[in-house]
Amino acid sequence: MSKIDYSALDGQNLRLFLAVLEEGSVTAAASRLGVTQSAVSHGLDKLRSIVADPLFVKSGRGIVATAHAHSLAARARDLLDGMKAFAQGAAFDPKTARLSLTVAANDFQRDLLLPPLLARLSMQTERIDLRVIPSGLPSGEMLREGRCDLLITPRPPVATDVFQRLLFRDRYVCFYDAASRAAPRNLNAYFKARHITVVYPDNERLEFDRRLAAKKIARDIAIEVPNFYGVPAFLQGTDLLVSMPSLLRGGMMKPFAQAAIPLKDGITDLPMYMVWHQRFQSDPAHVFLRGELERTAHDLIGRGRNASPANK
Repeated sequence: MSKIDYSALDGQNLRLFLAVLEEGSVTAAASRLGVTQSAVSHGLDKLRSIVADPLFVKSGRGIVATAHAHSLAARARDLLDGMKAFAQGAAFDPKTARLSLTVAANDFQRDLLLPPLLARLSMQTERIDLRVIPSGLPSGEMLREGRCDLLITPRPPVATDVFQRLLFRDRYVCFYDAASRAAPRNLNAYFKARHITVVYPDNERLEFDRRLAAKKIARDIAIEVPNFYGVPAFLQGTDLLVSMPSLLRGGMMKPFAQAAIPLKDGITDLPMYMVWHQRFQSDPAHVFLRGELERTAHDLIGRGRNASPANK
C-alpha cells in the first residue's frame, strides 16, 4: 500500500488548484489570487504528489484538467468550506473579520449595488476583498462550483440546492432626448420609433427583450450595444428610444427624459434577487454579507419613486 501523507494537504494549495481549474490557466489563476505563476506551479506540484495525478495536462497552447482533477473539485470545495468554518469558530465578529467575496452581476446591478455595499462592509470589517464577475446567463453551476459566493440577477436559477431572496423591484421605462423629440404619445408611437438595446457579449439579452420575444412582439432595433454605458452617446441628439431600468435615471441617464411604457402582463417589471448555494445558508459570515446586501438595496432603492424595496 502506498504511503500518502494526507496531512500535507493545505488550504492554499486547494485554492490554487480550484483557481486553475476554473480559469483554465496558471497565469489567470495567479492574477486572480494575487500570487506569482511560480507559486501556483509549486502549489500544483505539491498537490500532484499527494493525489498521484498530473491534474492538468498541456493541450495546444493551453492546459486542460484531467478527469481525476474534475472529480476532486467538489471535494476540494467541501474541504475549504470546512476549513473556513473551523477557523471562524462558534462566533463571528465582523470587526475582526477578513472577508473575501465574489459576486456575479451584470452592469446594472453591479454599479447600483456593489460600490455602496463595499463601502458599507469596509466600515464594519477589518478587511474585505471584493471580486466581481459577469453573471451572463445565470446558472446554479456558478454557485455549485464556487465560481461566485453570491449571484445578483432578475432571473434566479431554479435548483433544489440554491436559495434566493428578492432584493427590490424596479421597472423598465422609456428614455429619450427631450431636445430632439417628444415622448411617444401611445404604445403605437412607441413601437413605430427606432430603438437602442443592450445585448451582452455572450449574446444574452435584457429581460425586457426576452419577454417581448416570448409575446412575439418586435421592436425596430437600430443599435445594439454591449452594456448600458454604451447607450447615452447614441441616444444624445437623436429621435431614438431606449428602454432601461428606471433606477438608471439618477446616474448615466440623468440628461434624458423618461416616460412609462404602457405594456401589461408584467413585461416592464424588473425584480432583482440575490442567490446563494445551500452550503452557505447557515455560514455566519455569509449570513452577515447577505444581510448587508439587503440593507444596501433597501437604503438605495427605498429612495426611488419607481422602484420599491423587497418586502421584509
